[in-house]
Amino acid sequence: MKRIPIQRCASQLLGAPSPRRPSCPYTAAKNVRRSVIPHSHRIQARLQSTAAVPDDGALELEIAANAGTPSTHKSRKQSRQLESLPSPHPKAAERSTKLHALRSRLSLPPRFPLQTLARILVHPSADPNPAFNNASLSILGRQLLGYYTSEWLLCNYPRLPTDVVFAAVEAYIGPRALTTIASEWGIEAADEPGGEVDPGLLQFKRIPSGDDLPPELRRQAPWKWNVTTTHKIMKTDEFGSNNAAPSPHALQSTPVPLEEAASSFVRALIGAMHVHIGSPLVKRFFRDHFLSRHLDISTIFDFRMPTRDLSRLCAREGFEAPVARLISETGRLSRHPVFVVGVYSGKDKLGEGSGSSLDEARTRAAAAALKAWYLYKPVEVTVPSSMEGELDTSKWRPNHIDHGEVIV
Repeated sequence: MKRIPIQRCASQLLGAPSPRRPSCPYTAAKNVRRSVIPHSHRIQARLQSTAAVPDDGALELEIAANAGTPSTHKSRKQSRQLESLPSPHPKAAERSTKLHALRSRLSLPPRFPLQTLARILVHPSADPNPAFNNASLSILGRQLLGYYTSEWLLCNYPRLPTDVVFAAVEAYIGPRALTTIASEWGIEAADEPGGEVDPGLLQFKRIPSGDDLPPELRRQAPWKWNVTTTHKIMKTDEFGSNNAAPSPHALQSTPVPLEEAASSFVRALIGAMHVHIGSPLVKRFFRDHFLSRHLDISTIFDFRMPTRDLSRLCAREGFEAPVARLISETGRLSRHPVFVVGVYSGKDKLGEGSGSSLDEARTRAAAAALKAWYLYKPVEVTVPSSMEGELDTSKWRPNHIDHGEVIV
């Protein structure tokens, strides 16, 4: 029987054998010097290392890759071009890990573009171009926040006085509240705006230390004749201030504090969400991030003469005149007496209060009666914005409309 060589079968299955690596490092180094530039420090470092010497093909690929890298002069030119931009380029948003993390933290859908998220982080003081800052989106978001907050307060507490409504709106969506919300979202501010800055940082021009606020952000003293409730509702901002809020376009290239930049970002985010993902998701986002905060509205009231206000309220509503009656007392002749007084209208007790004197207890009882009246809350509430785009209007329930606060 004829024997078949094993090497012959192996050569047919494996194909042509690969070139053998030279066993002598000196021979390998000699071959490399023939095909490599003599002043290549990277190749010399590799030959001086204790690792295995690569073959000629791998070295040639590595040299070709090194030859294709941009020069130092070109990289410096690109960095200078980025530094000349007032804000990051929109293409840089896709490579920013901070923007991806922010979109995930806020639970925004993937269809919300990262370029828009990067734009709302640019304040007009950093980039005056309205196509690259958040001025227009901030105006839209401010109106939406004011509308959603005021309608929720007026529908859930229809008897609140106007000043209390203004204070509650400011507590929910005021500049300090929005700054706190932005901080809880993990928003970080850049030291200086520019094209080389990460798009995931809040960019604005800071006010130098020790300088005053710009004239656009200062509260001007109004004339006495126009400080009325109608003027606050029609001519000022949603907080009932004495002056109208400055337009974001008026703050171009103007140094602003961090509070202004952070609140502008939150408003612009609401406006961008309304444009890209629709109002239903914006309402849910507003409910989860704004209305979920606890606010004790009873602490906002500040009555000057609660006994007089309660008497006028009972007269307007047709109730019997309120009468203060002593419920209990202790330590009348001691240094720390306590009196408990109740205010009654006929047989109905309107409020109760305690104090170290009869007058103090009577005043607190009248204030408690007024708070009980103003903090009335209906059982079923349907806000008007919940019916936007709804074809079935059978879910609508008319809201309670009160006569308003007591005018003395």
